[in-house]
Amino acid sequence: MDAAINFYQNRQKFSISINFLLVNFAPMADIIHLLPDTIANQIAAGEVIQRPASAVKELLENAVDAKATEIKLIVKEAGKSLMQVIDNGSGMSYTDARMCFEKHATSKIRTVDDLFAIRTMGFRGEALASIAAIAQVEMKTKLDGEELGTRILIEGFEVKSQEHCQAPQGTSVSIKNLFYNVPARRNFLKSNTVELKHIIDEFERVALAHPDIFFSMHHNGVEIFHLKPGNLRQRIVQLFGNQYNEKLVPIEEQTSVTNISGFIGKPESAKKTKGEQFFFVNNRYIRSAYLQHAILTAYDELLPDDTYPLFVVFIDIDPAKVDINVHPTKQEIKFEDERIIYTFIQAAIKHALSQYSITPTLDFDQDPTFANLPAFIRPQLQQPSEFKTMQSKLNEDVAVEEKKRFQTIAPDHFFAEKNIHEKFVTQQKFEMYKEDVDEIIDNEIVAFQIHNQYIITQIKSGLLIIDQQAAHERILFERYLKRLHEKKSHTQQQLFPKTLHISSQDAALLNEILNEINNLGFDIQPFGKDTFVVHGIPGEFEILNEQQVIEELLEQCKADISGLRMRKHETIAKSFARSNAVGAGKKLSQKEIKLLIDELFACATPYVSPHGNLTCVTFSLEDLAKQFQKNN
Repeated sequence: MDAAINFYQNRQKFSISINFLLVNFAPMADIIHLLPDTIANQIAAGEVIQRPASAVKELLENAVDAKATEIKLIVKEAGKSLMQVIDNGSGMSYTDARMCFEKHATSKIRTVDDLFAIRTMGFRGEALASIAAIAQVEMKTKLDGEELGTRILIEGFEVKSQEHCQAPQGTSVSIKNLFYNVPARRNFLKSNTVELKHIIDEFERVALAHPDIFFSMHHNGVEIFHLKPGNLRQRIVQLFGNQYNEKLVPIEEQTSVTNISGFIGKPESAKKTKGEQFFFVNNRYIRSAYLQHAILTAYDELLPDDTYPLFVVFIDIDPAKVDINVHPTKQEIKFEDERIIYTFIQAAIKHALSQYSITPTLDFDQDPTFANLPAFIRPQLQQPSEFKTMQSKLNEDVAVEEKKRFQTIAPDHFFAEKNIHEKFVTQQKFEMYKEDVDEIIDNEIVAFQIHNQYIITQIKSGLLIIDQQAAHERILFERYLKRLHEKKSHTQQQLFPKTLHISSQDAALLNEILNEINNLGFDIQPFGKDTFVVHGIPGEFEILNEQQVIEELLEQCKADISGLRMRKHETIAKSFARSNAVGAGKKLSQKEIKLLIDELFACATPYVSPHGNLTCVTFSLEDLAKQFQKNN
């Protein structure tokens, strides 16, 4: 009996042990699996097609690779509802028309070795497949010599239909409702103004790389570009305006490693904003901060601070010496030896500038003795000793008050500026001299002008020097900003309307923001391609040159296009202030000097210009005394 009980207990323990092993050590179910094509294609599309401009780029490059001599781009609602590229290239067969939408289907490469000899724009075979995954696509194509072409409809990577049709030679690809099946991605698209600018950027890059091809671009039924075949210089002028024709300097350098050619802009044509800088390697647009540095350093001291010259530089090099298979956009590449390319580009730019006698001018009037004095190198804003214990508290108070004031004018923008804390500290330091400034205003202390640029006057603690242009910019900025916020602007009709001629890209931007500009007192109307007529100007603004005002306004808008709607008043006021301020070289009467000082120190923020520069500096008597002491 006991033996039977023991056998049963042992058998039960064995069963429990087996169950424990089965539960804890049985093979787990497989958890790794292939993604469905629909998901995989949308992920891949996110790498290649990031916005409408990405799709435009791919279609234009495919048209170029098809040996087209005429390429037409049609866009509606900044590409959100329609992008269409029509070319007269080689076209495709019935089979190829379907195959081209398959992932990694390409006619550009067949072996691994082909990757190191690529001179075509596309080669991965990802573009059309990615577009088809996130849009509604219609393609019509026909081979030369064939009676019928092919029409294919694809939606969300699903082929809806494919049939023979009547079509001209070449290919037409229409992309409708981009990201229609990925609403989260569509919601991340920017305003039409921003997205259109990106499309124009891509269009310009392809058009510059192929000046021998006819290109046109239409947006919402309006032709923005009509670029006839020609040479590179003609294409640059077509894109950026006739005024560039006299501002271009050709570059041409041939070496055993690479050939460098193209054009650079004269220093006086440099702008505060980027956008006219282009590198092409084997006709492929690339981005390279490293190579851009080579060009900027080649200009040495020819350029003002924070300005960028135009350049269109082509680098022709053995494809085996570069790797373009780095990023899906193909705008980042690797050179076998990037340093030698840097050296050649820098040498080519310097040679071109010297060949055309573009050299820095020397200021022989400046006395080197004074130039080396510490106070003239970096003036020190000395604080009276009785105020030093209040430093921390004043800094904090001024910063808080300034932040409140500027947040009501331009939220987030003012605090994105560089060295903002230093500006608050500077403001606070100058506040300590308020008594001295009041003395100037109340006691009619004489002020005088030097070099028709600076105003110098005595103050109780020393000397005050005012930059007349920066000071006037501050005065006008606050005056214009106040009037714009009060919405008191009115239009003064012009007796003789003025005609504005601007570049195609600027014309597109101006068309997008024209209603907002006119709401601020302008009366500007489109008058054909790249031309506008100014019938009226804001009555409260003293405008001397409408063309300059609009061009400077557009430059500032391009520099901050994403925030234009939020900060349009500040952008307009800054632009007008810069355009209308008295510049260096302007002789002022004693009455004008007195008025400028009075109005400057009546401003809410008199010590900093709207662009962040100091309007005045002070020298204490102690600073001046030190200049006459012997060096110990």
